[in-house]
Amino acid sequence: MSTFTRMLGAGLVATAVLGLSACGPDNSSDRAGGSGPAAPTASASAAPAGGATGGATAKPSASGQPAGTAKPSGKPSAGASGEPEGFCDAAPLPAGQKWVYPAKGTTTTTLVYKDTKTACGVNDVVFEPTGADKNAPFAATVKGHLNSVMVPPKDVNVADLVKHINECLADPTSTKGFYPCSGGDYKIAIDSSGKVVEVTERAHS
Repeated sequence: MSTFTRMLGAGLVATAVLGLSACGPDNSSDRAGGSGPAAPTASASAAPAGGATGGATAKPSASGQPAGTAKPSGKPSAGASGEPEGFCDAAPLPAGQKWVYPAKGTTTTTLVYKDTKTACGVNDVVFEPTGADKNAPFAATVKGHLNSVMVPPKDVNVADLVKHINECLADPTSTKGFYPCSGGDYKIAIDSSGKVVEVTERAHS
């Protein structure tokens, strides 16, 4: 066999081998994991951007409040309950003391007065005179205390106390007398014998 014939035969064999390799099984990287379809990529299985929080977002309820949000408790405004507004209660006094309203006829020996009842006031509780006039003798050692928002407090004897009381009964708004008049109510202390031992005027604004 000639040299040319041997070379031609070798070329035909090589061509046949290459042809058979091209028709063999596919060994690409897509098939490396098995013979089934390729697994979905991470981007294909990822949830939408807002999906993680979308289910937790509270929807408005019928009242307009987000579901699960606590409603403000709130308190009714002053007077909403129908109760009186202002200052309506007075601090209790010790035994033997009470608030009174002096009346005409008071002298240096006897206090004429009316008992009082409390009423609601804007700045402080109010004492209103009520009932019939009552009498109580002054003790010989009675102490008088005058009070006003216009001038400093003043301690007085029974004569000056009675003078002030009678001036204010004549003109409850007087500021030119012995001492400026206040609201007209006084706190008195009465001893076990029924005598007035102390009288304190209440200052009114």
